[in-house]
Amino acid sequence: MMGNMGGSSPIRMIDSRRRRRRRAPGAKRALTAVLAMVAVSGIAWCIWLLVTINSASTSEPLQKADAGIVLGMAMWGDEPSPGLKERLDKGLELYRNGTVRHLIVSGGLDKPGLPYTEAEGMKNYLVAAGVPESAVLLENRATSTYENLKFSRAVMKAQGWESAVIVTHTFHGARALEMAEELGYRQPELALTDSKVMSMWKYKSREILAFTKWKLQDWF
Repeated sequence: MMGNMGGSSPIRMIDSRRRRRRRAPGAKRALTAVLAMVAVSGIAWCIWLLVTINSASTSEPLQKADAGIVLGMAMWGDEPSPGLKERLDKGLELYRNGTVRHLIVSGGLDKPGLPYTEAEGMKNYLVAAGVPESAVLLENRATSTYENLKFSRAVMKAQGWESAVIVTHTFHGARALEMAEELGYRQPELALTDSKVMSMWKYKSREILAFTKWKLQDWF
């Protein structure tokens, strides 16, 4: 009898196809399990971050400090955006009640062509509200929360100041505090304001992404 020279027999080819078909469901189940684990881990991470974000609160008791650092947000032309005004009003409250002796306003240029950096627009707002120009210091280079705090720390060192209250929104407080501690602030405090003009669903979702990016950078 003549054999199938140089090739596989039809029976072997059929058996090979059957084995591949038997392996395929197992591989699919493994892949599904891995994807499910990734999805569950992602959901758990987001829930943990949301709890962390929601747990931020104004320091109690709030101690008097050399400076209140108002973290920037968008300018609307030559005016602070409504959200930024909320932060500025919180800083104004701290200055008026004597909690801080100076205000550092921090934020660079949102985009080319605008008449003011965030910091310049913030200073204009505070001066118009009655704060002496000498009590408001500019930090007008920052383009992120980390830079807000890093460059404001340099302003403090130049002035010989040690203590600071970080002024921002409640949803932003936890990450800002972590960054301040990472940058070597001495017992940084928080003065937080809730927003009546911003969508918390939108901004907390963005904060989860920003917090995740910060954690990854911090770990790696």
